[in-house]
Amino acid sequence: MVRIISVVNQKGGVGKTTTAVNLAAYLSALDRRVLLIDLDPQANASSAFGIPHHDLEKGIYEVMILDPVTMEEILLETKLPNLHVAPATANLAGANIDLVNLERREFRLADNLRRVLANYDYVIIDNPPSLGLLTLNGLTAATDVLIPVQCEYYALEGLSQLLHTINLVQNNLQPHLNILGAVLTMYDPRNKLADAVFKELYQYFPRKIFRSVIPRTVRLAEAPSYGQTILEYDPGGKGARAYEKLAREVIDLEV
Repeated sequence: MVRIISVVNQKGGVGKTTTAVNLAAYLSALDRRVLLIDLDPQANASSAFGIPHHDLEKGIYEVMILDPVTMEEILLETKLPNLHVAPATANLAGANIDLVNLERREFRLADNLRRVLANYDYVIIDNPPSLGLLTLNGLTAATDVLIPVQCEYYALEGLSQLLHTINLVQNNLQPHLNILGAVLTMYDPRNKLADAVFKELYQYFPRKIFRSVIPRTVRLAEAPSYGQTILEYDPGGKGARAYEKLAREVIDLEV
């Protein structure tokens, strides 16, 4: 069965898009058929694959808001085998408002995604850094939630609110939604706070913290500016090895 992993954290700058993009890249490199959905109006996930999102006439907004537009119409191939992107367009910035008066407003993504699920093993959803209707759509469409948590003092701020939102979705919209786990990002071994964050995080996610820890590296930050994933930009680097390990951990959960 296809796994739909929603990458969520309402805090910005925690490595959410970096995780969504590079997890998708390494899952495809490990012979899985992958669809990445860019549900963030900033469209950084689209940019990471070199997609000129400002020039696109159709994207995930048009699929969710304009009924005649189908998911098949917007899917774009990437340089990586087995990996497609459902890109964001500039119109996505108004989606939280435009969704309010639509029928099944929390299910617009899920309803449209069904049409293409048979073509993929994994769907990765990059959500915006907020808990609005776009993120609700990203959670309702998902089978699993992956939460990137930055190794810093304020990392856990707002985590209780996020878990409360996930619980509401489980109870009212998507009863089968599973918390896949949390992954630590932007890890700096020189920073003693990382250990404290890990111990605190364990209170929220006992037995659900990935062993893979994503380091803070210049290469991970540089790659999107070249329209590349870390797999393409620096395949031998620390960041690449960390995301490959994360992808293998995710695949191991299939069993």
